[in-house]
Amino acid sequence: MSDVKRMTTRFKALTIAGVTTCLLVAAAHAQTVQEENPEAPSAGLDIPENVVLFGKRDPNVRKATALVNGAVITETDIEQRLALVVLANGGKVSDEERNRLRVQVLRNLIDETLQIQAAASKDIKISREELNDNFARVAANFKYTPENFTKYLAAQGSSDRSIKRQIEGEVAWNRLLRREVQPFVNVSEEEVRSTIDRLKADKGKDEYHIGEIFLRATPENSAQVEQNGKQILEQIKQGGSFQAYARQYSEASTAAVGGDLGWVRLPLLPDELATAAQQMAVGQVAGPIPIPGGFSILYVIDKRQVLTADPRDAVLSLKQLAVDFPPGTTPADAQKRANEFGEALRALRGCGAVSDIATRLGATVVENDIQARNLPPQLQTILLQMQVGEATPPFGSAQEGVRALVLCGRDDPKDASTPSFDQIMSQMEEERVNKRARTYLRDLRRDAVIDYN
Repeated sequence: MSDVKRMTTRFKALTIAGVTTCLLVAAAHAQTVQEENPEAPSAGLDIPENVVLFGKRDPNVRKATALVNGAVITETDIEQRLALVVLANGGKVSDEERNRLRVQVLRNLIDETLQIQAAASKDIKISREELNDNFARVAANFKYTPENFTKYLAAQGSSDRSIKRQIEGEVAWNRLLRREVQPFVNVSEEEVRSTIDRLKADKGKDEYHIGEIFLRATPENSAQVEQNGKQILEQIKQGGSFQAYARQYSEASTAAVGGDLGWVRLPLLPDELATAAQQMAVGQVAGPIPIPGGFSILYVIDKRQVLTADPRDAVLSLKQLAVDFPPGTTPADAQKRANEFGEALRALRGCGAVSDIATRLGATVVENDIQARNLPPQLQTILLQMQVGEATPPFGSAQEGVRALVLCGRDDPKDASTPSFDQIMSQMEEERVNKRARTYLRDLRRDAVIDYN
């Protein structure tokens, strides 16, 4: 790594950019295809009742996996969605995990099909031009033109049509909710003022930025669901994207935003989750945790105090000194160079002397302004306790060389203020819309005619 900014990128999960949630993680949606009627008359054909196939099925032939109120979901749809899920997890997915993902992908495709159908029944349709514009924005997030992004998706086993279908589902569903649900959600001024008063009373208390994957379970399948949760947790610990798994597996309304519950205080969580979160460190994942109705996998994304400025929001002006080691450097030689580097830093007299030390050591210098919370946790703790002009201890490895950060300036965050009346009302309305949306989708599932092959 050659500068501070690159140092932070390793901590960002791979995601698939989208339009309505800003980031659509690793997904594709159902293609609508026309196939011949499977019940067409077969008069004149000599077909035995018990058919035995000799030879393998052609993998290029699309077979309907499910019919959702007459709309076809094919194996191709599932495989193209699955390819993006695998991509989001670095391509490292076991055969067993792939099979479990395939089941969840089909479930998601069914839900998305129901959402598009419900929107269409209210004359909500997304034009081809709008889909193309949204697809172009997704491609731009990957620094591709739409044409090159289409080629990239095909190389990964997916397609532009798959992502456009998912975009269509999310846009159509959101518009349906704005028309059919949001106008009937009411939040009174008294409720908002009560919330503001409660925030003021809780000033200084801890609150947590929580991610959750909720797996619904019944007494009959509880053991199997718990085992699935353990496997998901293990995949995440091995580097899988929590957001990607939340979108594919979570059965909570927050699945669409990668399982993000936002900032919450522990008393608002179920007792089981509150107890677990209180014992977890920032960045830790735990579970599956038994709760009423199923199991939860919990992710503590961040932690802060209510209406209190967070020191990690400080913007630090840094200079990075870096000495790269030649190939083949032994650990002993690396330690010797690191010791020399550390001795030179102890003699540092402010940021103005960085260039002279760099020249003497043959080091490179990179300047950058960065928010403290975007640094690795170990460096956050050290830098926030330093005075301007001081340097961190050397860090690195025999492969990457040795580095140190010099603090040249610090802009502390302003005191946190109470959210405005309108902000709180908007948040409360959104929470109630999401709750009704969950009920709406459950009713669509209940009334749907679904045929599986």
